[in-house]
Amino acid sequence: MSNAEHKKESPDGSGRTGSLLPAARTGERKIEHVRLCLQEDVAGQGITSGLERYAFKHSALPDLHFDEVRLDAAFLGRTVRTPLLISSMTGGSAETGAINERLAETAEKRGWALGVGSVRAAVEREELASTFAVRRLAPSIPILANLGAVQLNYGFGVDDCRRAVEIAGADMLVLHLNGLQEIFQPEGNLDFSGLLGRIEELCRQLSVPVGVKEVGWGIDGETASRLYDAGAAFIDVAGAGGTSWSQVEKFRNPDPVRRAAAEAFADWGNSTADCIVEVRAAQPNGALIGSGGLRDGVDAAKALALGADMAGFGRSLLGSAVASSEALEARLEQVELELRTVMFGIGVDRIDGLKYTTRLRKKANG
Repeated sequence: MSNAEHKKESPDGSGRTGSLLPAARTGERKIEHVRLCLQEDVAGQGITSGLERYAFKHSALPDLHFDEVRLDAAFLGRTVRTPLLISSMTGGSAETGAINERLAETAEKRGWALGVGSVRAAVEREELASTFAVRRLAPSIPILANLGAVQLNYGFGVDDCRRAVEIAGADMLVLHLNGLQEIFQPEGNLDFSGLLGRIEELCRQLSVPVGVKEVGWGIDGETASRLYDAGAAFIDVAGAGGTSWSQVEKFRNPDPVRRAAAEAFADWGNSTADCIVEVRAAQPNGALIGSGGLRDGVDAAKALALGADMAGFGRSLLGSAVASSEALEARLEQVELELRTVMFGIGVDRIDGLKYTTRLRKKANG
């Protein structure tokens, strides 16, 4: 598609283009990530989210009116309009900043929580701060600032984390764990030693809740317990079954050895369903986000029924987010409708009823 095709006036009158697909420029990592996630096969191979192993037992007589089915829920003591999250994806350039703005506007309209991509670039380069500054567009929803946990070993301290929260206007900070991505990333930081202690120190000193997420290989129960014990306010399992960041970085790394080695990890990771079950069993009361390969509202319902407090969507929303505001809103509305239909189909009208349902079963061949 030519650049001219991207310069049509946006239907919402904002002046932004309908499509926000950024032009690729070598070395601009965030732009490259968006393009690769949209145009290449970057999903894990031979591994799934595990959610397909579960099915709901249908209730033919739900004994409620569909219009009574509500999605409002609680997360970290705060009431939210939906238990749904747009997971951290991007920011750091004019093009990807426009995507963040669209995500923020639509999340606010639909009542979804929003995570922004790693704010590290904006902390280091003030001129990039506007690409993450989404609070003005989303005054009421929870916003999660995001930083790589490994940066705590590379000079980032409490003040830098505070600045990341300020830039995004965030209610909380999530630290992402992405060890395998760093190995296959040309710019990778490889020192993950002693991070648990640094995370614990940050949790004690930062005034907002600090959570920890993976980026697509999953957090298991034992690891989650260590993180909760260190003071993590929430865990986002970000399990395998969706985007594989070793596959993404394979396309970016000029080193033929590392490109070839990345292929060996296409099926690496802990499935999302297994992670949710393990973490909830290890910590019955810990705040928990289930993400990683979720495709629709049925997957979201399964994640919640398995024990998550919130269900997160990433790359499955990116195409709509880039296409237009209308496409993104329709996509979010569809997920909500699917989630409400599951609830109606098992005879519950509130999220708590879904979370504690006995009508989710593991399939016989699962």
